[in-house]
Amino acid sequence: MGQDYYSILCLTRSASDADIKKAYKFSYPSQLNYLNVNTARKRAVYDQFGEEGLKSGVPHGTADSGAWTQGYTFHGNADKVFRDFFGGDNPFQEFYDRVDGDMHMGFGGLHGRGAKKQDPAIERELQLSLEEVYHGCTKKMKISRRVMNEDGHTSSIRDKILTISVKKGWKPGTRITFPQEGDQGPNNVPADIVFIVKDKTHPRFRREGINLVYTAKLPLVKALTGYTVEIHTLDERVIHIPITDIVEPGYKKMVPGEGMPITKDPEQHGDLIIEFEIEFPNSLTPDRKELLRKALTH
Repeated sequence: MGQDYYSILCLTRSASDADIKKAYKFSYPSQLNYLNVNTARKRAVYDQFGEEGLKSGVPHGTADSGAWTQGYTFHGNADKVFRDFFGGDNPFQEFYDRVDGDMHMGFGGLHGRGAKKQDPAIERELQLSLEEVYHGCTKKMKISRRVMNEDGHTSSIRDKILTISVKKGWKPGTRITFPQEGDQGPNNVPADIVFIVKDKTHPRFRREGINLVYTAKLPLVKALTGYTVEIHTLDERVIHIPITDIVEPGYKKMVPGEGMPITKDPEQHGDLIIEFEIEFPNSLTPDRKELLRKALTH
C-alpha cells in the first residue's frame, strides 16, 4: 500500500499548489520526490491511482479516466522537480535570501559561521594645550598592545608609537581613530583605538567654541572711570584693549578675530571675549565714604 503524500504534508487533496509548496518547504521528506505536484496530469494520476500509479503507470483499461493510459515511470530527477516547482534547485532558497544579511551579523549559517568579531573600541583622552590647538602640532602617542607571534598561537606585548597630526582649531570632543590597533588574538579582530581631544586648563583663557574668553580683574574705581586691559595672546603678542564704558556686573567686551582658528579655514578666527571681575575695597574710611557719596550723588 502506497504512502499518502497529502497526509505527510498535513494537507487535503483539495490543497492548492501554493499550499503544497509551503508545506513542502517545512517537511521536505525525500520520498516526496515521486510527486511532481507542479504537473497537473501527474497530480491527477496520484489522486486517482496513488503512489503505484506514479511508479508503475496507470492500469490498463482506464482510458476513460482522463489520466494517462500508458505506463509512466518517475525517473527520480529531483533537480528538475525542484526547478519546475520551486523555481530553482533549492526549495529553501527564499529562506536563505531572507536571512542572508543576518548571517553576516553573527547568526551563523553559510556566511556567518566562524566569522571573527571585533573588540569594542578603546577610547583615550588626548589632552592638548590651547597653544597646541592654536598653532597645530604633532603628537606622538605610545601604546602597548598584545601582538600575535609568527606561530599564530602565542602572543607578546609590544610598544608602538602612533602619530597624530593636530590640526589648528580642533574642538574638544574631536575623535581620531586608529583602526585595529588594539590587542591581537587568534579569534578576534583587534579593537580600534580612539583618541578624544580635551582642553588642558589654561592660566589665562578658556575656550567656548571658536571663541576665547579672558577674565580681567579691575578695581572698582577703574570700573567706573575707565581702564586699558593688557592681554598676552596665544601667539605671543601683547594687545591693549581700552575700556571706556562703565563696567557693571555682566558687562563683556568683544574683540573680533582674536579667538581660535577655524579648522576648515585656519586663516579665519573666532573672537576674544573679555569678562570682568570687579574688585571692591575691603573697607573705607569715613572721609572716603563722604567723597564717594558726593561724587556719585547727582
